[in-house]
Amino acid sequence: MKRLLIADDDAGMRAALEARFQRRGWQVDVAVNGTEALAKFREGLHSLVITDVRMPGRDGFELMREVQTSSARTAVILLTAYGCVPDAVEAMRNGACDYLVKPVCFEKLELAVEQVLRRAEEFGKDTQALIGHSPLWEQALDRARQAAATDADVLIEAESGTGKELIARLIHRLSHRKAGPFVALNCSAFPEALLESELFGHARGAFTGAVAARPGKFETASGGTLLLDEVGEMPLALQPKLLRALQEREFDRLGSNQTVHVDIRVIATSNRPLETAVAEGRFRADLFYRLNVIPISLPPLRERAGDIPELAEYFAGLYAAPGNPGTNTRLSRELLVRLEEHTWPGNVRELGNFVRRAVVLSRGGEIGVEALEHGKSGQGRSRPGSSLREKIMSPPLPRSPEWKPGLSLGEMERQLFAMTLESTGGNRARAAELLGVSLRTVRNKVREFGLPPRNNYRNDLANSRNKEQTCP
Repeated sequence: MKRLLIADDDAGMRAALEARFQRRGWQVDVAVNGTEALAKFREGLHSLVITDVRMPGRDGFELMREVQTSSARTAVILLTAYGCVPDAVEAMRNGACDYLVKPVCFEKLELAVEQVLRRAEEFGKDTQALIGHSPLWEQALDRARQAAATDADVLIEAESGTGKELIARLIHRLSHRKAGPFVALNCSAFPEALLESELFGHARGAFTGAVAARPGKFETASGGTLLLDEVGEMPLALQPKLLRALQEREFDRLGSNQTVHVDIRVIATSNRPLETAVAEGRFRADLFYRLNVIPISLPPLRERAGDIPELAEYFAGLYAAPGNPGTNTRLSRELLVRLEEHTWPGNVRELGNFVRRAVVLSRGGEIGVEALEHGKSGQGRSRPGSSLREKIMSPPLPRSPEWKPGLSLGEMERQLFAMTLESTGGNRARAAELLGVSLRTVRNKVREFGLPPRNNYRNDLANSRNKEQTCP
């Protein structure tokens, strides 16, 4: 049953609205002011709130902001007997779904309700893969919805594996550009010369091998959205040209003097704060300000641990498809509790990979805490009959972490990456596998934490082995 909350200090208006919507099959809660309404809202989330603007104590604007902070999926309609342009502008700017002036025509109100619920349903379909109801996550989704209503450029800053590209695609699908293309470019995947060609295209003969003219991502995305993934990795020399393209929405192809004009929205992502890169001289300040029109920050999974069971069960249903050995599997309550306790340095991507492995390796039925051992592959155990040489040549166990009360999460993460790289002899691909993160994340963390290069680990490992071999 649909649930509605009505807040109005006029008893006659409350009674009329309650009776009207109850006849339409709604479950209706009423409140005499914003404070009482907020308390009832927190008892059970409502799909719609209709509130008067002028009420004693907490007014309708304050109630609307509190509701949107708690749930980005709840629609809000404001009513007032003092209709004026500034109030209407403030209402819509702050996220009201509609704004009506008293005396209210019930037919007009019901039409407004149908329209806002239809929009909310479309938003719900677009966010069904963006699982979670924690306040920080709801705020990020709400900011994405607000950004989608504009053509402004967006900067999404968050750790790897938190869903930056999913949010970018959501903004595109909810915008008026949804019929246009969504084009993504990973700025860290190309060397400088090739990246310029990927962005802006090139003319025939621009460089060796350019046998024909080729459009870049800016042209391909015209009429739609361009995602610049990991824009913080863009070389400094290329940043001025990107800045001009963003400011003027025009550029020249590599090797051509002909100016190309485009109509696009740009969404940039970064797994590290760009302000830090600006302070370190690795990113232009003017480019940062140009990208940072609408900033969106996504919380890491450890800051939304309450969403982990819902995410895990979503992934279990996603991967338990026909043909998989794990079809009809379910996650035990004990396992879900253990998953909530884990810090998940690889965020949602790591959790998804874990659940996929657990489902594939299961034999159906309930998956218990034994799934936590699947990713260990028997490491650290000697195989029966293994030779002395194999034992000597195996990498030494990493040093125990120096974790003490009050140690910051950042330092814990640095020690974890250092230990893992040490145990793999500097093999970053193996470290990424053990940590459940991408190879790119390991590379970024090595730079961020100033960890030794590969050769240092190999030399330390070789020295350790030599010492073991010469011991009497």
